Amino acid sequence: MTRRPGSRPRLPVRNTPGAIAALVTLTALTLLACGNSLAQDAGDAKGNVLRIGYQKAGLLGIVKAQGSLEQKLKPLGYSVKWFEFPAGPQLLEALNANSIDFGYTGAPPPVFAQAGGVGFVYVGAEPGGVHTEAVIVRPDSPLRTVADLKGKRVALQKGSSANYLLLEVLQKAGLRFEDIRPVYLAPADARAAFQNGDVDAWVIWDPYYAAAQDALKARTLADYSNVNTSYSFYEATRGFAQQHPEVIGTLLGQLRTTGQWVTQHPGETAALIAPKVGLDQKLVETWVRRYPYGTTAVTDEIVRSQQSVADAFYGAHLIPQKITVRDNVWQNRDVAASLAVK
Repeated sequence: MTRRPGSRPRLPVRNTPGAIAALVTLTALTLLACGNSLAQDAGDAKGNVLRIGYQKAGLLGIVKAQGSLEQKLKPLGYSVKWFEFPAGPQLLEALNANSIDFGYTGAPPPVFAQAGGVGFVYVGAEPGGVHTEAVIVRPDSPLRTVADLKGKRVALQKGSSANYLLLEVLQKAGLRFEDIRPVYLAPADARAAFQNGDVDAWVIWDPYYAAAQDALKARTLADYSNVNTSYSFYEATRGFAQQHPEVIGTLLGQLRTTGQWVTQHPGETAALIAPKVGLDQKLVETWVRRYPYGTTAVTDEIVRSQQSVADAFYGAHLIPQKITVRDNVWQNRDVAASLAVK
């Protein structure tokens, strides 16, 4: 959508039940609005090419910057193509469209995707961070607690990890999702609305969270402190995971190795990826240090945790049907064993 210079983004109204059930369609429109470049690249991706969707935060962007995965996959006869997405819902729609083979999101996007019939499997997981996303307000805001959000306009990406954080902190404050006025915006538009005062609060993840703290002096109302955290996930198309388990295993193994390196070298990591993401190195180091790293297979404990996320969204009437997370979990004993803690 094109806006006149200096104009404010038009804020959408609360979704109708029909719109709630149409998340996949909405994310598909987002992809179309981005142009045809992804589809063209996907059409060219024939033969032994692994197509990976990533976001600014997370290990995949670091692996891309290192160039380490390409070396690991070369003996298997694979090259890599990378595609950046603004958030998890858009990434999973690309996975559903078979435009990518593998990606990384927070916990809620695959819940919404499974409820919407998107074809994918969970192939790996990362531990959840306590301070990697938050409910924030402007520094001069009169809002002091989550309870103050009642009746207020709150910007968030629907179906994102921020969506789950908001559910959790509202429940802890004795509020329901219906008690606030959600304004569904992608991160770039949400930041503009937040900065202009068109919304009262914003629920967002790193690096956008760290950037808002730095540039806008945003004040944190709540993060995952004292509420249930969720895992982040690696997803793949079911067909790719079943047909190429050795590629999935190699990729997850590299992610695990990279995560261990990042934990020990946060400053070097920030110096490596800051130019890639177009952010100040000090700011990048802030969010790199806030993330826990530890790539693992999807265990029974992780499935139970993700099922509680799915049940929370169903209970809040944000997905149209109850889902069983385990139905979309990829099982491979060899890969799981290779990721086991030694």
